[in-house]
Amino acid sequence: MTALLPAAGPFIIAFWIILAIICSRRPQTKGFVYTLTIFAAVTTAMYYPQYFLTVGGYDLSKLITPLIQVIMFGMGTAMSIRDFYGVIKMPMGVFTGVVCHYTIMPFVGWGLAHLFKFPPEIAAGVVLIGTVPCGMASNVISYLAKANLALSVTLTAVSTMLAPFVTPFLMRWLAGSYIDISVTAMMWDICKIVIVPVAAGLVFNHFLTGKLKWLDNIMPKISMSAIAFIIVIITAKGRESLLDVGMLLILSSLIHNLSGYTLGYWLCRLIRMKEQDCRTIAIEVGMQNGGLATAIAKNMGKIATIGLAPAVFGPMMNITGSLLASWWHRHPPKDIEEEKAVQLETERL
Repeated sequence: MTALLPAAGPFIIAFWIILAIICSRRPQTKGFVYTLTIFAAVTTAMYYPQYFLTVGGYDLSKLITPLIQVIMFGMGTAMSIRDFYGVIKMPMGVFTGVVCHYTIMPFVGWGLAHLFKFPPEIAAGVVLIGTVPCGMASNVISYLAKANLALSVTLTAVSTMLAPFVTPFLMRWLAGSYIDISVTAMMWDICKIVIVPVAAGLVFNHFLTGKLKWLDNIMPKISMSAIAFIIVIITAKGRESLLDVGMLLILSSLIHNLSGYTLGYWLCRLIRMKEQDCRTIAIEVGMQNGGLATAIAKNMGKIATIGLAPAVFGPMMNITGSLLASWWHRHPPKDIEEEKAVQLETERL
């Protein structure tokens, strides 16, 4: 059976591609197409890693940081200064969301690293994915789940701006026993990777939004393509380590992700927040910025080990997030239904 595995590569790749094509033809399953495409790309990198390591002697991993900066610039163009006003308009929701995100996910990651006894650098990667801010994908998932989109965008913006200060200290505290962590170096790396391109995107959005419509339309596609390419490079570079701990990483990513949704949601229910806000914070807590974690791993020179957890966690978050959004979309929050009923009654009168 083992001897047949290498020959199975083209068939597995074809399976993911065909499944993606089938899903693209139904509105209910279109949200899975990107993730299935990632699976096809990752499978290709696992079977044929030599094509994703170097091209003409050029190390493709050198493209990771600039690609992440392009993604962060795209994130900035999708935001505006108004997104930060939510801190004033929804202080309780923003405070609760940020605190939950930067406590639940780092400690769950640390616990999983201990539980599964990963090698030190892979364990540090599991902690790292828990210490980074919310990802932009959470905004899409919140929209599909009929959650509070304004709160979602604000939480993403605030957690991203806090990342240069919070992530390095959490990594030093929780992962310092696995690898050497330089807080100042990591702070500077995150500023270069996140703050500068996001700020540039904000400026672009303020002065040029709508004037370059073609760029507004193409940025999401560029970001998605860049994420896919980065995951493929990491998979190819970390192939041997992934073969050793791949299944455990997949299992830990599921536990990590689902713990974020569950704990985020029920902690908000415990303090009697609105259902819509509970869903938003659950999604924001559970979904991480895997791209930023990847770039940090690359700048640490550990893309093939520390970078593995972000590469595995990213696609898994998209799957669970899409499933959760689909379920919640079919079960709208009662507070939204009540508001609609009141509005209809007012219009009738």
